[in-house]
Amino acid sequence: MIPILDLKAQYRGIKSELDAAVIGVLENAQFILGPEVAAFEREFAAYCGAAEAVGLNSGTSALHLALLAAGIGPDDEVITSPFTFVATAAAIVYTGARPVFVDIEPASFNMDVHRIEAAITPRTKAILPVHLFGQPADMDPIMDIARRHGLVVIEDAAQSHGAEYKGRRVGGIGEMGCFSFYPGKNLGACGEGGAVVTNDAAYARQIRLLRDWGSERKYIHQVRGYNYRMEGMQGAILRVKLRHLEKWTEARRAHAARYGKLLTGCGVRLPEVMPWARHVYHVYTIRSADRDALRAALQQREIQTGIHYPVPIHLQPAYADLGYARGAFPVAEQAAAEVLALPIYPEMSDSQLQEVAAAVRLAAKPAG
Repeated sequence: MIPILDLKAQYRGIKSELDAAVIGVLENAQFILGPEVAAFEREFAAYCGAAEAVGLNSGTSALHLALLAAGIGPDDEVITSPFTFVATAAAIVYTGARPVFVDIEPASFNMDVHRIEAAITPRTKAILPVHLFGQPADMDPIMDIARRHGLVVIEDAAQSHGAEYKGRRVGGIGEMGCFSFYPGKNLGACGEGGAVVTNDAAYARQIRLLRDWGSERKYIHQVRGYNYRMEGMQGAILRVKLRHLEKWTEARRAHAARYGKLLTGCGVRLPEVMPWARHVYHVYTIRSADRDALRAALQQREIQTGIHYPVPIHLQPAYADLGYARGAFPVAEQAAAEVLALPIYPEMSDSQLQEVAAAVRLAAKPAG
């Protein structure tokens, strides 16, 4: 079996470091926030090229609190993509605001910047671009539109730790950037975790308040907050993994390049890297008109695959009240019917890459 990712292999590679970090937390008994979380916040902010990072208990919490810190609330609108994990839209709904979708660009799977201005209304307060699968959205036009219309930009960078847009790390380009440390992410906790990075001290302070019951002093609650604190154990684990992230990222990029050579001309559409992007390949996504048959053929050969995402958010039953019908975002809908994620993780061997590629070539229809 070739898994789509192998967290056990990752653990074996850094076992002594992780074990020591966990024991350190058990010994100091700082289980919620504490010095390990504070140190991770400093280190992750520096990694992202941002002034501050605020550690949280999930990427969803990061999105929620970033939106609240930006003043998003009932009757506001936030423009985002329909082709992403549901948490992007859910966080908007949590504030009482309405997600407003724009279609994606077919080569990158990211928001089509040429469609944004048509979606702006007097209620629009923010743009929430998603850096999907490890590739940055086209941020310069997004920032330009936001400046001209007085909008806040909050980056959903949950899948793009270390990705770069024109040499700048994602997360620190907009007013705030939101990350997930779900275990399968390029930088993953051993459990749940998230963070908001920002260059604005006022946003950072507000998010710190909101994550800990609106309190800076025990039992004094300045705002209505939440229990969104990062655990000390996850802070310690993430500090260890952050030291390895660049090595792991370069391994992912090398594996993607190898796939590119092995799969060229085999009848599937390969990932396209935008000229502005350092793609970090959280997911290596191919496209096939016969996706389901291809997936079944790979499963028969004990090769795991994934589909991110089979149903766009605007067609999800939970979001039917937004009023979008099938056909509203045809590029996203076509992508949802065609995408297939192949195994990619730093510990993959070349023989595994060759085995996956050979299986894809055998199962895929020939080009033309």
